Amino acid sequence: MSQLPFDCLNEIFEYLEDDRDTLFSCLLVNRFWCKVSVRIFWRNIPNINTLINCLPNESKQNLYRSKVIISTLTSKLPIFNYATFCKVLSFNQVYDKLESILKLQFFKNNQYFLKNLINIVAQELFKMLMNKIPSLKKLVFLQFSNIHFTFCSEAKDCLKNLSELRCNSNVYPSFFYELSQICHNIQFFHIEFYFFETNIPNKLEELISVQENLKYLSIRYGRDEVLNRIIPLLKKPKNLTKLRLYGIRHYVSLSFITKFTNLTNLQELELSFNYDEDFVDFEKLQYVIFPRLRIFKIQRACSFLIKFLENNGNNLQEFCVSDNNNSLNLTIAKFCPNIRKLFTGFKNIELDTIKIVLNSLQYLESIKVWCGGEFLNEKEALEAFVKYSHKNTYEIILCHQYYTRSELPSKDLESFFVSWTNRELQKSLSLIIIKYDASSLDTDVENMEIIKKYIRLGVIKKFEVKAYDDEFV
Repeated sequence: MSQLPFDCLNEIFEYLEDDRDTLFSCLLVNRFWCKVSVRIFWRNIPNINTLINCLPNESKQNLYRSKVIISTLTSKLPIFNYATFCKVLSFNQVYDKLESILKLQFFKNNQYFLKNLINIVAQELFKMLMNKIPSLKKLVFLQFSNIHFTFCSEAKDCLKNLSELRCNSNVYPSFFYELSQICHNIQFFHIEFYFFETNIPNKLEELISVQENLKYLSIRYGRDEVLNRIIPLLKKPKNLTKLRLYGIRHYVSLSFITKFTNLTNLQELELSFNYDEDFVDFEKLQYVIFPRLRIFKIQRACSFLIKFLENNGNNLQEFCVSDNNNSLNLTIAKFCPNIRKLFTGFKNIELDTIKIVLNSLQYLESIKVWCGGEFLNEKEALEAFVKYSHKNTYEIILCHQYYTRSELPSKDLESFFVSWTNRELQKSLSLIIIKYDASSLDTDVENMEIIKKYIRLGVIKKFEVKAYDDEFV
């Protein structure tokens, strides 16, 4: 493999982009592997100290004049010009890492002094990155009040092919204005508003309106007034394939979606609201047909959702609902035959319903269910999973209800694995536990010994325990 040409090895390493540990190991094999893999490893800045050492002499002198003395800063040039490999730039990530470095050296100084130093170093880094990065793909700027990014002349080349932008709405106006002059092909746009914000800055409106190829729009905390102004700004709404409205905690009407009969290419729709009153006008949305909708995620199970699934369920491949009821689960079984991935819950009196759902969804690959409290316990969920799911199903995710504790005896866990092993056309199992704060089955020593045993036997392909977070999916 070490004799493979650069292009072949590079294509192999591309598959490791998200596996940072393995990619780092590739750096250490030999010089040739290092030369190939370093370009991928450094797409997302892994080490600020190294990047600081890449600063040009002029920037280093500026830091010295500003009395910023960084212990890791040396006159020795790094092996590679690392800045040229960067494709992702997060202002927040750079700022946080600089804070960790500088506060160790300037811990005796006050916070104002420290933040001023951080800003000085950050400006020099951003200036270098804009000059060195040939084509930035992703930019994250979730506002810090003391960061004011200055666009240099080289920014035009660096940002002209920007495809993903994540930002707050209250970033200073010149930031949006400069981007609107350079970036016209953003495909992924994530905007975070503040809770009581009802106006959109004019320069942000301008930036949205000039996008030629926007495919994914994500809005966090947007109120009714904001949404009704943003959507009409879309230059080519037919290009939109993903729409995500998340964490909106104040009154918002969904009627604006019904105005867009030309959202014919929408493939993913996520509506994550916190209160029932936020679902005003969903009764209008229930009649809208999205012919290409494949993924639908919604926080609350309102009564109008059943009609929506009757109209759009046939093409769905993934459906997630955090709050549900028996009628909705039966609707899923009847109108969503092509579901591959499902997140729902079954009350502890709904064993017949989970049987109907698992029997009906013959293409189902992964199911995530609530566990404990008013929902099925672990034993009931696992038994139904192994008895009634089709041959394509290989993953079960048990999501514990807040502070509910695991009550699964080791003998019942062993029985589940034995039954899974004896299944016809058995696939290796993925078992994922999501817990809030209480103990789950992984905290039981006997259960973990059983799990390790079936991992060694190849019955379990993946076992993972995750912490519950605010994301309902």
